Amino acid sequence: MDDSVFRSYAIDRWGRGMLGLCENGDLGLLDPSRPAAAPTSLPVLLDNMRARGIDTPLILRVGAFLRRSLDDLNGAFARAIATAGYKSVYRGVFPIKVNQQAGVVDRILDYGRAYGFGLEAGSKPELILALSRDLPEGALLICNGIKDAEYVRLGILARKAGINCVLVIESPGELDTVIAEAKRLGEKPMLGVRIKLTRRVSGNWADSSGDRSTFGLTTKEVVDMLEKLRAQDMLDCLTLQHSHLGSQVPQIMDIRQAVDEACRFFTELRRLGAPLEYLDLGGGLGIDYTGEARATDNSMNYTLDEYCTNIVETVIYAMDEADQPHPVLVTESGRAIVAHSSILISDILEASYFDRSEPISPEPDDHHMLSDMAAITGYLSPRRVQECLNDAEYYREELRALFRRGVIDIEQVARAEQIFLYVVGRIKDLVAQSDNVSPEVLEELNEHRDIYRANFSLFQSLPDVWAIDQVLPIAPLQRLNEKPGRRAILSDITCDSDGKINQFVLEDGIDNALPIHELRATERYYIGVFLVGAYQETLGDLHNLFGDTNVVTVDFNAEGILELEHEVEGDTVAEVLSAVEYEPRQCLDAFKGIVERAVRSGRINPGQRRILMETYRESLNGYTYYEHLHEEESHG
Repeated sequence: MDDSVFRSYAIDRWGRGMLGLCENGDLGLLDPSRPAAAPTSLPVLLDNMRARGIDTPLILRVGAFLRRSLDDLNGAFARAIATAGYKSVYRGVFPIKVNQQAGVVDRILDYGRAYGFGLEAGSKPELILALSRDLPEGALLICNGIKDAEYVRLGILARKAGINCVLVIESPGELDTVIAEAKRLGEKPMLGVRIKLTRRVSGNWADSSGDRSTFGLTTKEVVDMLEKLRAQDMLDCLTLQHSHLGSQVPQIMDIRQAVDEACRFFTELRRLGAPLEYLDLGGGLGIDYTGEARATDNSMNYTLDEYCTNIVETVIYAMDEADQPHPVLVTESGRAIVAHSSILISDILEASYFDRSEPISPEPDDHHMLSDMAAITGYLSPRRVQECLNDAEYYREELRALFRRGVIDIEQVARAEQIFLYVVGRIKDLVAQSDNVSPEVLEELNEHRDIYRANFSLFQSLPDVWAIDQVLPIAPLQRLNEKPGRRAILSDITCDSDGKINQFVLEDGIDNALPIHELRATERYYIGVFLVGAYQETLGDLHNLFGDTNVVTVDFNAEGILELEHEVEGDTVAEVLSAVEYEPRQCLDAFKGIVERAVRSGRINPGQRRILMETYRESLNGYTYYEHLHEEESHG
């Protein structure tokens, strides 16, 4: 089977062996526990979902992928610990902020139970959420973020109830609150301290590291904290040191150096009497969104095994040199745990093609510039590509100027645009067959990329793409046995010019156009945006009042068959209106009054009123995204 199109999207590099090519050209999900099994077609799965009334856009969560990530992380640390002779264990926690959805958090606790995998709460609401979950025996519940007295009280009493709840001190004032609440309750808390490292890492989130980071104590504040705890007979409460390395750290050397500095603080705090047991190295473990394995913002130059080995070896060296016991290692690697487990799937609604395959001739009375532009194809050759492109753009602009001055009519402008598109199409064809094309020509042709409109909201479902230029892998879900004939950017359905994606992961690197197939009238054409499990569901907003999409969780059963496990319906219009302070019933009643006045004035009749009200009521209770009505077509 020819898999060249499949490989052109670099799926074999960033897909971690969890996506495969079906015999019919569909993209399919692979069961990580059965790597030799045939992939399960995503388009066929979507047809089955649609038959159930579950339509795109949707988030597809794959339980097996989440389990695989947890197994990989814990397995890599176990191997590094065994190989290096580390004399303690690893206990990971999942930062709830990365994806707070119940279907994600509960599965992490379920799949991570054998590893004693815990949670990290960064706020009082997240702590309340965490305290309601069934944590594994001995798992940590690490409490970060700014804490008021109520937050602290919850943490202390949870500890008394048998939960390993660690209150991490983020500021000097917070320590005073903890001491006051502990004395009021007559209970000793389990404490941690977040220390600002001086080492600053590279990457998109460099500002979250170093001594200018927002959270944590300076060296002087740490020393003062120890003295205050000692004076209050509470130094024995300090059992954990938290030093956040960064987020999505691309360079392994940054991780090793930051861990080394964290260990230096750890051994010094122990020397001063703090009975530290846990070394929490926070986040930092990267995801290779591009598959390039390079130290860039969207990739990293290390493997999971290398990451774990570097941490374990660095900690061993530091502790042995200081003649101190090895601590329990803790990381908060949320991105690495959940990113691969979710896929945003959308259908393409329509396309704007910026070329034309069929020639069009000027009319006899048309301005001569239309004929001049049409004649460009007569002298088009590899050596004259730039000249032909320049000529086409010149004639188009001149004809537009003539229209603005009233010299030519709108019909001539329409024909001129079609002639221009035909010329550009022939230039694109020639460039595609040429190996030696100047960067200037390629850059100019980028202005004539197609626009494919996808049924989703960038701001709701992929906020990092808009806000921080996050690159996420995107690929068609079908026809991967057919070479794509178009190059396009993706536009969402919001009323905003920023609602577009123009950076794509391809085999040769990042490109500003996605190779994509021409649409067929009888086929629903799907695209998938991958590795969206981290932060995207959490950070999405209600731009244009587009709400949460449908969410479907699937998993492979004992026989390797993919089954639907859980479904969460996306927001209705009424639910979204309620979120922005509009009461749906009041909206309905207000519109009813407006329509009734139209009946009384004779603008509509009673039958039209009924249809209008039924449509309004159905829309109020409907999906916020484009809805395909009365469709019977299926994949294939």
